[in-house]
Amino acid sequence: MTTAPTSQSTPAALPPSVFTLPQTAQLEALYTIIRDRTTSRGDFLFYSDRIIRLLVEEGLNHLPVLPKTVETPTGSTYEGVGFEGKICGVSILRAGEAMEAGLREVCRSVRIGKILIQRDEETAQPKLFYCKFPEDIAQRYVLLLDPMLATGGSAIKAVEILKEQGVPEERIIFINLIAAPEGLRRFCSKFPALRVITGWIDKGLNEKAFIIPGLGDFGERR
Repeated sequence: MTTAPTSQSTPAALPPSVFTLPQTAQLEALYTIIRDRTTSRGDFLFYSDRIIRLLVEEGLNHLPVLPKTVETPTGSTYEGVGFEGKICGVSILRAGEAMEAGLREVCRSVRIGKILIQRDEETAQPKLFYCKFPEDIAQRYVLLLDPMLATGGSAIKAVEILKEQGVPEERIIFINLIAAPEGLRRFCSKFPALRVITGWIDKGLNEKAFIIPGLGDFGERR
């Protein structure tokens, strides 16, 4: 009986700012379902949403907390903690938008911004086409959402835009379902203070810069 994942790629030079979900057999079973080309749209939605919730919960584990004392219904006091500061989500359109529901299920009434980045046909570089953020985003911790990290170009551009808005690099947490080692190294070398929460690190990119084995176009399958 197989009790542990066997297809996870763990590059020797994985940046220290990259964190993966606990690599359990259950997690690999979820990824097996969403990678299967015969999986129905309904099942893809259900099981990818399960993974997204796990990723968001792990991302919240990396936020700072402060001591907090509360009184319980028994009249006793409990010495616990509370989150320090406010958070918001920012989705990289359009695939990142599919992760917003998972974030809202974990964080009630969370503010969400959006960034649309596309390839400039003249320069072949990522170009900002649209963005909208909470007015006080510079004072918030930002959970940046994009399911697939291939070359890292769009994610890098998104972080540059957030930094232009006054968000400190160390207040950004990038949440991602599947990453290629090449994109991870490029992204993390550019922003060493930023943390990355990814569910799975795949083998790499093919000649067309598609993640292999990957799961296809995340946005199209939802």
